Amino acid sequence: MGSRSFVSRVILFCDENVGVFLKMDLYTRIFSQSCFDVNKKVLEKFESLTDDDFKEKTHLFNGRYENIYLEIKKIPGLEIIVNAALENSAKILNIKKEKLVSGFWLNSMAAGDVTTAHTHDDDDELLSCVYYIRVPENSGNLIITADNEKTTIKPEEGMFVFFSPDTLHEVSKNKSTESRLSIAFNFGLVRT
Repeated sequence: MGSRSFVSRVILFCDENVGVFLKMDLYTRIFSQSCFDVNKKVLEKFESLTDDDFKEKTHLFNGRYENIYLEIKKIPGLEIIVNAALENSAKILNIKKEKLVSGFWLNSMAAGDVTTAHTHDDDDELLSCVYYIRVPENSGNLIITADNEKTTIKPEEGMFVFFSPDTLHEVSKNKSTESRLSIAFNFGLVRT
């Protein structure tokens, strides 16, 4: 099995760096079997890391750092997920992969945790994404808000969800007894 794509309603946005209006869905879900196949290995390595393995932790809310940064080489298999995210973002944006740069961070949500409402439009991002590595039942849904309307997306292991960086989004409370792990991405143009 390769990948499956699902899309929702369409939005338009203009990006000065691209120079055109891009027709983009509110969100696009893509399942990747090759990424799903490395989830277990990525999760096992992540759980063995110590604080010294992380480059940086940011966005301290409710006693938890929402963003955990590390070097890609720290977790074998992570490069497969990062490369798939970059390839899919290039397809969605209709831009050559070589013209895009990505940044990523991990988000580990323990039982009772939430991720607060936010956007990713701080810089020159063209597209944002989340990829799900471990999703216990009832561990929280992705909630996207556009035009004062909330859309709830139930995450699945092996699934990417791509959306515009200026889309307000959050994650509901992890009501499970296990932690949940995802990777967030931003994509922009390579600066020359």
